[in-house]
Amino acid sequence: MVTERKNTGNDILSKRLLKMKHFTKYLLVWISQNLSIPFWMVGHVHLSTNVYADIHEILMSCGMNIIVAIGFIIEYKNSIIK
Repeated sequence: MVTERKNTGNDILSKRLLKMKHFTKYLLVWISQNLSIPFWMVGHVHLSTNVYADIHEILMSCGMNIIVAIGFIIEYKNSIIK
């Protein structure tokens, strides 16, 4: 007797979540590889010409650097595995 396995909602949801996780990792690595130099150049120029008096500027600068750091860590772990 051959039994067919029907796709349940949980299977579809887990596949979508897995694809979303893979896409998020890919996006973080892409951002860190392609935008790290512009982020740091803008940050250093900003630091030399501007006083960080606005919390918004400080948070955005930290956020960009954290994104780049996460991408570097993911890419480093991927390079060790290969």
